[in-house]
Amino acid sequence: MDIKIVKPTIEDVRGTIEVQYKTWLATYPNKKAGITIDDIEYRYKDAFSPERLKKREEMIVSQEPNEKYIVAKDGDRVVGMCYAVIHEDKNQLEAIYILPEYHGRGIGTKLWNAVLPFFDKTKDIYVEVADYNEKAIGFYKKLGFIDTGRRFSDERFKMKSGAMLPEMEMKISVTQ
Repeated sequence: MDIKIVKPTIEDVRGTIEVQYKTWLATYPNKKAGITIDDIEYRYKDAFSPERLKKREEMIVSQEPNEKYIVAKDGDRVVGMCYAVIHEDKNQLEAIYILPEYHGRGIGTKLWNAVLPFFDKTKDIYVEVADYNEKAIGFYKKLGFIDTGRRFSDERFKMKSGAMLPEMEMKISVTQ
């Protein structure tokens, strides 16, 4: 396996959405949180529509200086993605998603190592993660993130069923 971390191209648009969709399907259905497979399917029902593909294409092509979007590729196949933003007051790791069948192969760490130099060294790095996603929480802890204690739900992640994705905040402090 020869995984390459690269800036995505227009040809990678569909692959980035597929990674996100398959990761959500494998990760977020949760009985306790009330999130079902149907919720995830509904959330992604239009994921490959021309409008959504165009929106993702614009996101990839027109990255602002404070945004970094990278992908992990196995040959021509997108198998992982990472998106990060530098805000006025903090660095935000928005997402690292890896296709479930590629978990445990160091791809998340490769993406992290590729995005890390992008961040403003004077600001803390934050990530938000589903509070029941033990695999991701363990991964972020391994990278040096600590739990800030903040718990919340974001309206953007309200499901068809009405359930909300319960999230927690983690951070790496520049003073650590």
